[in-house]
Amino acid sequence: MQRSATSRGPRARSAILSPNNSATPRRTLSAEDKAQLQIFLVDDERSLSESCAMVLQHQGYKVSTCRHGQEAIHTLQRSTFDIVIIDLYLTPVSGMDVLREAVKANRNTIAIVITGNPTVESSLEAMSAGAWDYLPKPFSATQLEIIVGRAAHAALEVRESHESPRAIQRHHADDGTQPFVLGNSPAFRQAIDLARKVAPTDASVFITGESGAGKEVIAQFIHRLSRRSNKALVAVNCAALPEQLLESEMFGHCKGAFTGAVRDKPGLLETANGGTLFLDELIDMSKPLQAKLLRVIQDGVVRRVGSETTDAVVSVRFIAATNQDPQDALKAGSLREDLYYRLRVVPIHVPPLRKRPEEIPILANHFLAQYWARHRDGEQPPELSEAALRVLLAHPWRGNVRELQNVMEHAVVLLEPGAEVRAEDLPFLANGGPGEAVDGAVQADEDEGGYYGARDRLVAKFDRHYLARVILRAGGNLSKAARIAQIDRTTFYRMMERHGLQRNPSGDLQ
Repeated sequence: MQRSATSRGPRARSAILSPNNSATPRRTLSAEDKAQLQIFLVDDERSLSESCAMVLQHQGYKVSTCRHGQEAIHTLQRSTFDIVIIDLYLTPVSGMDVLREAVKANRNTIAIVITGNPTVESSLEAMSAGAWDYLPKPFSATQLEIIVGRAAHAALEVRESHESPRAIQRHHADDGTQPFVLGNSPAFRQAIDLARKVAPTDASVFITGESGAGKEVIAQFIHRLSRRSNKALVAVNCAALPEQLLESEMFGHCKGAFTGAVRDKPGLLETANGGTLFLDELIDMSKPLQAKLLRVIQDGVVRRVGSETTDAVVSVRFIAATNQDPQDALKAGSLREDLYYRLRVVPIHVPPLRKRPEEIPILANHFLAQYWARHRDGEQPPELSEAALRVLLAHPWRGNVRELQNVMEHAVVLLEPGAEVRAEDLPFLANGGPGEAVDGAVQADEDEGGYYGARDRLVAKFDRHYLARVILRAGGNLSKAARIAQIDRTTFYRMMERHGLQRNPSGDLQ
């Protein structure tokens, strides 16, 4: 574990904007709050265990440690803990066994798993077993403080509301305060890794990608891991408002500045003071407003509409996003070059879903469970049939992840309890068929490398689709998946590595 360059205390869980664009701040953890929480840390690496315990004890938490899985299970059976932090790689008793015992011993325990080999399979297995969150190694002291701070808030909410941690977590997921980030394709993981690196800094980030690909999710992820996570993340869609209204919303206005301005009103820049401002579709902002925004970025001074003096000095972290090509906007003169390079300290590109087909089954199952819990709470969620999965994998997903969300919610609302999701339950997709996806892929790639290049890309896409589907069918057991595919295990593993799919970290090759 490494201490990041800027030392700071634990941060509350981020106040991500809910659908109605209002942020819900959380109370600051007091010394009394921390002192009443019991934390149990299970890790067989002595140096890491001692370092983590020291960091958390310095923050005021009560921490007990253990280095052996069986001993940890005995301790959990005898004692009660609010937060349990478990390394998945323990021997001979695995961290997954300890996790299951922790959840079994006390339904109100909040379990956090850590591992040095993070994969989608391990995270899904841990979450299914009852883990509250997932922290990949290596992590800094600050990242540990942040995640434990969020867990501490949740533990206190559990005490006050008498709800389970899963219920608390679902409420936050429903109101937007729990950003979902899940993907195993190399391109998407590259975006996440870059976001993770830049998050603890105050550097401005410029996110590009198609509509619905997940740009705002990346912005939420950055804010959640930042030192500003105990303040608001304020989002503004620069394309959704006329110029005058956007100016008033962003900068605020004085009484009498225009017709209807009956009182002084602070803008979103002042609301985001100490936090993060997410400028979605920045390129659609007018040039005069871009110039005014640049001034705020440079000196932090906000002047409201109709004011002749400085109304506020703010400290804001800026994250901008667009679904257009910034270079085209620069050439067309619709984007100021000085503003672009002030905001583009760290550029992050979010690939479209059609470039990450191996994620479709994982995302589809996640949204299926999420919307089933929302609309059919208390009932067992359905499973995707093989035919439905084939339809999902064949679809070109021009609307990206947002389109997939809508399709899965549509299926959930109309599905009968106890039935599996069939191809005919996906009416928007079933008529397209595999030919539509292939045709779309050829059109997208026809100018890149000619016939042989397009053929190789389509073959690679088919391989990723097939591997992802057969692994899902085998429940993550790679040996079983190889048998289903009628491929020897060595060849199967090599194909996975070639296409960026990772092996199950449990090492189970049975």
